[in-house]
Amino acid sequence: MNLKDHIRGIPDFPKPGILFYDVSPLLANGEAWKAAIDRLADAVRPHRPELLVGIESRGFLVAAPLALALGIGFVMVRKHGKLPGDKIAHSYDLEYGTDTIEVQADAVKPGQRVVVLDDLLATGGTMAAAISLLRQVGADVCAAAFLVELTFLNGRDRIDVPSVSLMAYDS
Repeated sequence: MNLKDHIRGIPDFPKPGILFYDVSPLLANGEAWKAAIDRLADAVRPHRPELLVGIESRGFLVAAPLALALGIGFVMVRKHGKLPGDKIAHSYDLEYGTDTIEVQADAVKPGQRVVVLDDLLATGGTMAAAISLLRQVGADVCAAAFLVELTFLNGRDRIDVPSVSLMAYDS
């Protein structure tokens, strides 16, 4: 099955000149969605993760069912102020300004092998920040995985762990 058949390009979203790669049709098609999760499981399993981490918010859609398929736990990295309890925060630079992400302080045990997931790899800034945050709490970040990668934005260059994407777009 060609998973790209289930990705919709939406021009000029969220602003003029941007082509948004929408994974909604993939999520809506049970057969395609199962194929995507099965392929991600095959790609992630060799890294022997003990825990999967999803980045807010579409990373949750990928990491949670994949964790279930692999029989392991799932943890959320969220934007500032969205998690209850004790949290560890990490601020990082954006093109215009900064952002902060958080993880619950007790969500990852020191030395625990984790794979971080998101729906799409663009510039790599958020993934690099999530990896840094997880290392700050003692995680052994062994890989990153994505449904879609926009290779022309060179986001992989900012990620210092093995990375896998199911689909790549060159423009």
